[in-house]
Amino acid sequence: MTTLFYRNRRLLILTLVLIVVWGASSFFSLPRLEDPEINQRAATITTLFPGASADRVEALVTEVIEDELSEVEEIDTLESTSSLGISIVTVNLKETVKAVEPVWQQVRSKVDDAVPRLPEGALEPRYEDQEVKANALILGLVWQSDAPVNYGILRRWAKTLEDTLGFLAGTDQVEVFGDPQEEIRVAIRQSDLAMVGLTAQELAQQVQSSDAKVSAGQLRNGDQDLVFELSSELDSLERIRSIPIRTAADGQVTRLGDIAQVDRTIREPADSLAFVSGKPAIVLAATVEAAQRVDQWTDKAQQLLQDFQTQLPAGITIATILDQSQYVNARINGVMQELFVGSLLATLVITVMMGWRSAVVVGIASPLACLLVFGWMRLLGVPLHQMSLTGLIIAIGLLIDNAIVMVDEVQSRLHRGMTPTQAIADSTRHMALPLTSSTLTTVLAFLPITLQPGSVGEFTGTIGLSGILGLTSSLIISLTVLPALSGLLHRWGHQLNLPQWAETGITIPRLTRLYQRSLNMALHRPMLAIALSLLLPVTGFAVVPHLRQQFFPPTGRDQFYIDFELPEQTALTQTQAQTLEARNLILQHPQVADIHWFLGKSAPTFYYNVIGKRENESNYAQGWVQLRRGVLPTKVIQALQTELNQAFPAARVVARQIEQGPPYDAPIEVRLYGSDLNTLQQVGEQIRAEFLPITNVIHTRASLTEAQPKLAITIDEEQAQLVGLDRTAIAQQLDTALEGARGGSILEETEELPVRVRVADAQRANLDQVAGLDLVTSGNQDQPIPFSSVAQVDLVPDLPVIARRNGRRVNTVQVFLTAGTLPAQVQSQFEQRLQQNQFSLPAGYTWEFGGESAERSESIANLFSTVGVLAVLMAATLVLTFNSFALAACIGAIALLSAGLGFLALWISGYPFGFTAILGTIGLIGIGVNESTVVVSALQSNAALKVDYYSAGEMTSHRIAIQAVVMHATRHLVATTITDTAGFTPLLFDPTGFWNPLAIVIAGGLGGVTLLSVYFVPAVFLLLQRSGKLARTNALSKSKLV
Repeated sequence: MTTLFYRNRRLLILTLVLIVVWGASSFFSLPRLEDPEINQRAATITTLFPGASADRVEALVTEVIEDELSEVEEIDTLESTSSLGISIVTVNLKETVKAVEPVWQQVRSKVDDAVPRLPEGALEPRYEDQEVKANALILGLVWQSDAPVNYGILRRWAKTLEDTLGFLAGTDQVEVFGDPQEEIRVAIRQSDLAMVGLTAQELAQQVQSSDAKVSAGQLRNGDQDLVFELSSELDSLERIRSIPIRTAADGQVTRLGDIAQVDRTIREPADSLAFVSGKPAIVLAATVEAAQRVDQWTDKAQQLLQDFQTQLPAGITIATILDQSQYVNARINGVMQELFVGSLLATLVITVMMGWRSAVVVGIASPLACLLVFGWMRLLGVPLHQMSLTGLIIAIGLLIDNAIVMVDEVQSRLHRGMTPTQAIADSTRHMALPLTSSTLTTVLAFLPITLQPGSVGEFTGTIGLSGILGLTSSLIISLTVLPALSGLLHRWGHQLNLPQWAETGITIPRLTRLYQRSLNMALHRPMLAIALSLLLPVTGFAVVPHLRQQFFPPTGRDQFYIDFELPEQTALTQTQAQTLEARNLILQHPQVADIHWFLGKSAPTFYYNVIGKRENESNYAQGWVQLRRGVLPTKVIQALQTELNQAFPAARVVARQIEQGPPYDAPIEVRLYGSDLNTLQQVGEQIRAEFLPITNVIHTRASLTEAQPKLAITIDEEQAQLVGLDRTAIAQQLDTALEGARGGSILEETEELPVRVRVADAQRANLDQVAGLDLVTSGNQDQPIPFSSVAQVDLVPDLPVIARRNGRRVNTVQVFLTAGTLPAQVQSQFEQRLQQNQFSLPAGYTWEFGGESAERSESIANLFSTVGVLAVLMAATLVLTFNSFALAACIGAIALLSAGLGFLALWISGYPFGFTAILGTIGLIGIGVNESTVVVSALQSNAALKVDYYSAGEMTSHRIAIQAVVMHATRHLVATTITDTAGFTPLLFDPTGFWNPLAIVIAGGLGGVTLLSVYFVPAVFLLLQRSGKLARTNALSKSKLV
């Protein structure tokens, strides 16, 4: 059976063809995305309560919704903000929840239950999913004309484009940004409103009554059923202007157009705006379905856009802001390049060390294994994305090890005179169990990544899965196809008459003698050899506390984003002026290609963890900076940050680099919990003051910020009662006059345009004009009274936002850092300052860290949650392989010491310890286990070492036998080390910084791992034999797998 593929060449050829066809077809048909799909575990519930202060919104809206949601057990955290006229509750599910949709149905049901408990005037809550999914294509419909922007035209074309993209096969959803919304505005002068004796609300009700979009019944008889429909619904501006209005003063009727100006216009102030390349625009962001190839979908979309552009009027163009397929293709091309370079380097190294036959066989091992991986990925439904490709890159560096060992074993036996059939059979029987054991052990090392729960596990799990598939494929090929190819090349290769070094590899006798002498010395003094072997790994563990911490590294992507925040009371027009000025400053840097601004709301998601959480904030804008190709963002961000701080001292401007890992609002967060808002604010200011002197802290922000100016109205209730008014009536008249009241709507195809009645802009622009507004009284309607006669308006401070977390009031202090600064270092300095200043919280108040620190801790806890069980399985695998607890402990020690070597390499390099360093450590452990398993298996199967020794002569013969076995194994161990190092070396020069820690750990630790295998393992084996602890393991050779 072990020689089946050699004896049956047709089977061998068909197998190779099957692997190539299956792998290639799978590669071209696999879905291609930039990021993995993650279950949606967050949602926001937004409730508008126009005119209500933050504390009223908290008490009457937020607490009601939180009270209902607290009954859902699967909810992990409830975070809310209550501000002027709006409540936003963010719901986060527990990481252990996998079936999320039933939970979200329960959440929506609880929100519906809360609606009857909401106060009068509060609108119905709006539920919105927070999907962790980047858009595949982001487009801007840009107004290029010199004439003032006509948003009405832009909106109609944007709607058409939205439908066009939505109908494209493979589109998941299309979202619109920067759409200011149109309305029919009925603007009336306050004097005219008072003259007819109506309030804005009463006028809106009369307009609403003319909009009959209701059923008028049916005519039913024995022959037919006919529907009655009123023909007087609002359908045009002329129809609205002609609405008869009955005055309250004398009951006469006048036309609405005679007393008010009726126009179709953009709602002012707009909720949000977008500027693409400095021009007004409406932006559309499209996501694709998980089963799609984003590159093919994008090609279809671009063809549609070309056709659509020809239909647009002059002055309007389509700009492609983001094409995700470019990044996906670049990542896939990088993996293919890594595969090619790895295979080429492996071929060259093996040619020099083991001869051309071995080089040819080993050189095709990586492509064959990768093709098998693509086939398995298609079978398991795993798309090609940055995480699965990351796992594949790691696997490429590891899967060649089995091939080198197996091919070297076959070639060694062939050179000793065995026939190909004998060499293949003997090598397969000898190496099947140790290679399977070492592969299984490495697979178990990757399993914590695959089994990690929660969103991080869903995102990074395919790294471990791809690595496992690569290792398994490598094992299958190494035990079946590669030995057969080695035997066939041995038969065909004699006709070439190549020099000896090309047949068996280069040997350096002097170096061989030195190495043999060092082995002899190590075996004569095994304790000293063990002590020297432990020196570097133990040093590695000693420096672990000094390693810098950064769990997820930056991406190095040619984009970054800017949060631009002005004082709370800033209007959107002022935010627009400031951001366009910032654009001019940013474009002075030659590395910047363009910048796009999104005002009043976060930008569309252009990377999976840059999630927009802010909306309805006129003082906020988010800029999206596109760098020129090949430019790394860190230095550009650092330079821009300084300039922006100087140019806009009144704004909080933070240029932020895109990083991997879970999303968080700020690198460092300190959450302060307590009941009194003033105390929370004061403590928050103390915390901010402790952060500001720390180097690389650029801005701090607290959710309980400085007091915001508010216009407080003091009613003279006695005077108001005399004229027939009360506090509620005054508030309603003011609100409808200033903000407007809805009075019906116009339907245009599938869009509804609301009709809003309000006082004209000229009479609502400043405080004096508002104070002069006339109020309609119930006692004497033909004589309105000025607002100032019953009320006084004062400018007073007020807290703009009240934040809560899990039902407790919280003041979250956010700290923003210079790009490239590690949050863990700044947080450590902050804690030291607190200790030095003897900082303490008031009684009843608590605090905790959030941000990168909290996400890192949770991710590490989830990552190592299954380590205990898997460690037992790894130990069981080794014990059953060698039939010895002692030898299994020896291999386990190699795994542990390999990690120490990786830590030492990382410390010397200066790179931080994080997720990619953990991946490198797992890979290094796998290589260490593989190499040491090969050595132990060879020692254990050697006939001269199967008996214990009792005399000095026997002891000498055992040392000689051990030395011979290690000398034989050294060639493929060194070959493995050099090929693996060469394969990971290109990653050392990765300019993005993403791959460097992984490559440093593996390439830097490989030399030490090989030294452990050739010095530490033989010395331990010799000591175990001397102690007699291997006396009962001789039965292993009789129970090996065939």
